[in-house]
Amino acid sequence: MAEPKPEEIMANFEELNLLESEFEDVELELIRKTEALHAPLYKKRAELAAKIPHFWALVLEQSPPELDNFFQPSDSNIFAECLKTINVSRFEMDDPKGSPRSFTIEFEFSENKYFDNTVLAKKFWHRKSTDGWQGHVSEPVQINWRKGQDLTGGLTDAAYKLSQAKKKLASSGKKDVKETTLPEYKALASKIEESEEASNSFFAWFAFVASYRWVSAEESEKAHKIEAEQKEKMKRGEKVDQDEEEPTDADEQDYQETEVFPQGDEVAALIADEMWPSAIKYYKHAHEADDEDFSEIDEDFDEENDQSEDEVDIRGLVGKGRNSKFNDSPPSKKQRKF
Repeated sequence: MAEPKPEEIMANFEELNLLESEFEDVELELIRKTEALHAPLYKKRAELAAKIPHFWALVLEQSPPELDNFFQPSDSNIFAECLKTINVSRFEMDDPKGSPRSFTIEFEFSENKYFDNTVLAKKFWHRKSTDGWQGHVSEPVQINWRKGQDLTGGLTDAAYKLSQAKKKLASSGKKDVKETTLPEYKALASKIEESEEASNSFFAWFAFVASYRWVSAEESEKAHKIEAEQKEKMKRGEKVDQDEEEPTDADEQDYQETEVFPQGDEVAALIADEMWPSAIKYYKHAHEADDEDFSEIDEDFDEENDQSEDEVDIRGLVGKGRNSKFNDSPPSKKQRKF
């Protein structure tokens, strides 16, 4: 059998690219249909969850290890004491210039001693850059920490100030001024370098911007336009120049120098795509240990006592003891993960 010619290989490659884009279109349509079907169920779940004390705190307590690793004891205290609800909404579902993959994660809190906000809502836009990257970008959320209560050591404040300074710079039209020269940029970069421990708090997640770099709506729209034009060429059997994507100055700057929470998009995806739709499953799992043999729990007792004193079980914080309705002490870490 003769080896395929280079031009034949390229033709097949372009056909694969076209097929891949068709798969993407189907996946986006599935998101739209799934959200439409789930909407009334989410509403009903919210009504039921409002009647159950600490529903969302217990859901978070059952989070998978990839998310649980970001929860510090101080974070768990806040969730146990004052978290009321969590809500996820896809705000660009019907926007022709947006994406069904964009979403908002909203945390609602009762009045507390930690911050003045009653709602912390973080938006994630699904964007595509003109140099080929695509993913979620976000803007820092201002958390109005009360005096002495900032779990991030000033990182969320510094990130928010930089975002505002960058917007002001963009609106000024001074294209010759680089954001790296902004005093807010230097202040945040310095604080990140000095505040490794503080950045471990989950609340630093509210400062996340991007795992790559910030991509504007204008750039994303331009990138999608280029992609659509390439797709039409491939459908007509025309050769596509893979260098049509415009280069950017992304390599000229270390964008992660001022990224407070590099894994922010991964955490957001875990919450929005896994925990949010499966919240009932996570809540029920918080009580599955109650039906297990008491001898197994007793065998784990010593192991639990050997855990670090810094490890906090939210079930314990919200008072799920043997006298509660569920009538058992919290399961150990290894029992409660699935």
